[in-house]
Amino acid sequence: MADIMTKLSDLIDPEVMADMVSARIPKKLRVAPFAKIDDTLAGVPGDTITVPAYTYIGDAADVAEGGEVAIEKMTTSTRKATIKKAMKGIGLTDEAVLSGYGNPVGEANTQLALAIAAKIDNDCMDALQGASLTYDGSAATINYNAIVDAVDVFEEEMGCSDKVMFVHPKQVTQLRKDPDFISADKYQPGVALTGEIGMIAGCRLVPSKKVPVVTVGGTEGDEDGEKAAGGTPCYACPIVKLEADPEVDDEIPALTIYRKRDVNIETERKPKTRTTEITADEFYVAVLSNEAKVVLAKFKV
Repeated sequence: MADIMTKLSDLIDPEVMADMVSARIPKKLRVAPFAKIDDTLAGVPGDTITVPAYTYIGDAADVAEGGEVAIEKMTTSTRKATIKKAMKGIGLTDEAVLSGYGNPVGEANTQLALAIAAKIDNDCMDALQGASLTYDGSAATINYNAIVDAVDVFEEEMGCSDKVMFVHPKQVTQLRKDPDFISADKYQPGVALTGEIGMIAGCRLVPSKKVPVVTVGGTEGDEDGEKAAGGTPCYACPIVKLEADPEVDDEIPALTIYRKRDVNIETERKPKTRTTEITADEFYVAVLSNEAKVVLAKFKV
């Protein structure tokens, strides 16, 4: 007689769960979708990546007939990044799985995907916060003129590259009331980016609670961890150039996620408590790979 009993191993399959969690993570991300995913480290020994940045050799110069051109030396700066492991675990009792309300296994998939996605997003935002190009708009809250000034920090000659600006949800109301704000519902269908609510000053706006509040001005915090005194609390909003130069096929993106291994799910049975522990991990590192493509704009809270 065929075995028709429902077993825990049928309901909790690590391979199936890994696929489901991997599929759900992109839907939970707000910052990471604008990063390049680099899987070249997968299956390769080592856990450290060196990210190069080339210094511009300068404009070309006139050379008279028979004259020699000045030979420039290409120089680079590098940044090393070490692969990290993001991990989260959930324990499910047999009672919860077999007779629990709703779908505990499906909810476990969702919760694990949300936990890992949140960690990846946090790391991506932390990487963007390290931008060397900055704009101090601490004198006022976010507005059209201030965003124009922030964008001009890029010193673009053409000024037509696509940009995304991450803003805190508490800034959204003020932006929507700005007469220069263009709501995403006025776009042609299919042209909005992931999470985009609209556009202003050529920047596509994506709200994210990951945008931190920082203090501009005031005194530095002390070694005991005391907060800085004085200063102005500001939202630190990264503006990221998305489009690569069509003339430069190998142009480095603003943000890169180097991935060593995709989501991995493992289970461990605890027979004494009739509990199944489910753990998920992903090996990756988020790096600010092109500082020339990010401006960190700070606006008064």
